[in-house]
Amino acid sequence: MKKSDFYFDLPEELIAQDPLEDRSSSRLLKLDKETGEVEHHVFRDVIDYLQEGDCLVLNNTKVIPARLLGEREGTGGAVEVLLLKRREGDVWETLVKPGRKCRPGQRLSFGDGLLKAEVLDVVEEGNRLIHFEYDGIFEEVLDKLGEMPLPPYITHKLQDKNRYQTVYAKYEGSAAAPTAGLHFTKELLSKIEEKGVKIAYVTLHVGLGTFRPVKEEDILAHHMHSEYYEVSEEAAETINNTKKAGGRVICVGTTSCRTVESASTSDGVIHAGCDNTEIFIYPGYQFKVLDALITNFHLPESTLVMLVSALAGREHVLAAYEEAIKERYRFFSFGDAMIIC
Repeated sequence: MKKSDFYFDLPEELIAQDPLEDRSSSRLLKLDKETGEVEHHVFRDVIDYLQEGDCLVLNNTKVIPARLLGEREGTGGAVEVLLLKRREGDVWETLVKPGRKCRPGQRLSFGDGLLKAEVLDVVEEGNRLIHFEYDGIFEEVLDKLGEMPLPPYITHKLQDKNRYQTVYAKYEGSAAAPTAGLHFTKELLSKIEEKGVKIAYVTLHVGLGTFRPVKEEDILAHHMHSEYYEVSEEAAETINNTKKAGGRVICVGTTSCRTVESASTSDGVIHAGCDNTEIFIYPGYQFKVLDALITNFHLPESTLVMLVSALAGREHVLAAYEEAIKERYRFFSFGDAMIIC
């Protein structure tokens, strides 16, 4: 299977640069995974496709303001550090620009010395291990100095940090938002529960591997980055009981999908616990838990387009994307959504 099999031409002006004022007023394309038929709606209409006895799975990770702008001590040269993963204590795996000027031993300063750091080592793919030094609580310092790590295709400055968080974000640790969840309001979630739909919260901390392009033409040669996830006893029980009762498991976003598929055994039973996952879902994959998916519109040739193609078929997905482009849907993180069921 080739990377180019998942290419489509996307006009740049369809990349959404800003979130809508009302989260649930974005557009919603409904794709029938069996027939490929599409319908056009507003996102709040998603409730019409959820039935009593279904289970909606949400990723309650919280994005940290992981982008730090500072300078290299000694030279005063500008440096940008993106926090990827806390290794232990105050040591983080990071993405640094310019990397070639940040060798081990280089010291860095942020916010006029409010936060200092030293580069310890260079690891996989040129990432840097950095040890941070500060007074007080790291999260409070980060909240003061850090910026939201918006994807590279968003060039506008985000005015309100909370708009790159879901309304149910709880556990800090992501370098990117689980963007399918950005469309939900607390009011819409309440109405969904009132309809008899169960909600299960799982946690997967989204890494920047989400945005890394597939470089190999043969997609099987692509290596997925590891991401940490947790499934509580309560969430596992809710999902398993839904399946037993004949209800559907509807994942909000590819991260929720990857979590439940990673946490289940071959018989489709979810097990509570925590682990790291490198699961790569592409056409041919047999879903063990997921029945339907709510997701955004993704980058051409990305692992996320491959995942949705595994659920609905590559031809159906690319035809739906072609229709979305024709209808001027907004794409990517702050864009519109689709439900595949």
